[in-house]
Amino acid sequence: MEILKNKTGSNLVIYLSGRLDTVSAPQLEEELKASIGDVTELILDISNLEYMSSAGLRILLSAQKTMNAKGKMIVKNVNDTIMEIFEVTGFIDILTIEN
Repeated sequence: MEILKNKTGSNLVIYLSGRLDTVSAPQLEEELKASIGDVTELILDISNLEYMSSAGLRILLSAQKTMNAKGKMIVKNVNDTIMEIFEVTGFIDILTIEN
């Protein structure tokens, strides 16, 4: 998985590509912990994400809980494969999703 960041003030956009699974989830978790200290708006652009496992869902849920306390989190550009995962798991009701 590749992680690219663009921070402007208190807004952070993270672009994810590849596979978010048990191997790469810890990498994203560490990146989020290191980056969201003063962030009030977190945007995850997952247009190039090919796959997400339950480990990836756990990271998103954790990030959502953190951001609920300090601002907002938006998941953008969700492809059909990942959207189906969100629908089946009920994450579609937890996350703010924009396409």
